[in-house]
Amino acid sequence: MDEQNANPTEFDVIVWGATGFTGKIVVEYLHQTYGNQTDQLTWAIAGRNADKLRAVIDEVGCDKIPCLLADGSDRASLDALMASTRVVLSTVGPYALYGSLLVEACAASGTHYCDLTGEVQWMRLMIDAHHDEAVQSGAKIVHTCGFDSIPSDLGVHFLQSAMQAREGQPAEQVKYRLVKAAGGVSGGTVASMLNMMDEVAENPQLVTVIADPYALNPLNTVTGQDVNEAATPIYDDVLGQWVGPFVMAGINTRVVRRSHALLGMPYGPGFAYEEGTLIGAGPTGYLKALMASIGTRLGMLLSAIGPTRRLLARFLPKPGDGPERAKREAGFFEVILHGTTGKGQNARQIQVRVTGDRDPGYGGTAKMIAEAAVCLALDPLNGPGGVLTPAVAMGPELIARLTKNAGLTFEVID
Repeated sequence: MDEQNANPTEFDVIVWGATGFTGKIVVEYLHQTYGNQTDQLTWAIAGRNADKLRAVIDEVGCDKIPCLLADGSDRASLDALMASTRVVLSTVGPYALYGSLLVEACAASGTHYCDLTGEVQWMRLMIDAHHDEAVQSGAKIVHTCGFDSIPSDLGVHFLQSAMQAREGQPAEQVKYRLVKAAGGVSGGTVASMLNMMDEVAENPQLVTVIADPYALNPLNTVTGQDVNEAATPIYDDVLGQWVGPFVMAGINTRVVRRSHALLGMPYGPGFAYEEGTLIGAGPTGYLKALMASIGTRLGMLLSAIGPTRRLLARFLPKPGDGPERAKREAGFFEVILHGTTGKGQNARQIQVRVTGDRDPGYGGTAKMIAEAAVCLALDPLNGPGGVLTPAVAMGPELIARLTKNAGLTFEVID
């Protein structure tokens, strides 16, 4: 292992947060998929604790991967890191606490960046603070490069491309349905959600941002008719099942709508998008969906109250915690998206399936963000910089990498 100061343009990708639970899985995946320093990919890990970085290298067995020392709270230290790489991959959350200076440094230097955040209020802050600067520098700042929101954002992109090819027009409405999944909730995701509640408690005005279904859209753009997901069960007449809440919908839907806006609204100004979890058919399905809705609302209510939020934090997964390898590798997810355009006899429909072969919270997410970073570093991507989304920044190039290397599938099923 080579502890060193970075040399300009030396690396394609630097992993920031490699000593965390998800960060280690990212390092392991990059090593297994792309090897040590090769012509295929040059990469490194970075942080401020040399001993912890060394331990990751020893555990993974990637002894030729450099370890770079930098301080995430020191802008000069981060600027030196930026000068050495095309892309920074960050797994350090909650990002509202630990990520702002890193994004600032990337936007200023023209260095591409990807992360796993689902913190809508922080993404809005980064858009307002750094989008224009990133456009000027050419930096592609891409949030939500894990289970939230790649299956949603790239799933809609894939569906619309297929719909256009088959019907000559886009789908006016797309519905995302989580069919099944196995795997634990990420401790980092829990920490981010609890921190978001802490921020709301300190600044109640953030409720307006979080509650806005178009919270991530560019300012002064036309919005559609979407509202926040229903608090009660809804029936999906296409799939013939009752639908309950999907915990990531509040993030994913806003990302998809930002993609649509940044692309110039190619699906029409009235494009509608929603997400939910398939629960089941008949009266039993309705009751299960109702209980899921009540449980979700109760959980949100309890987490909004300071004392109960702190109590919940004692029992929920912590950042750095995660399932054993066998459980991660036994995990999976399956999503169906169905799109429609027109009405009555003129209606046209399409369904696509998106699947992953690892647990979505850890193994799947680690592979997704790793391939997003490699895509940003190596693929000939069109378009300007800015605070973008996976679909806008990478689109079909990232789909190709995910299906080739990361165990994901995107397929038309109807």
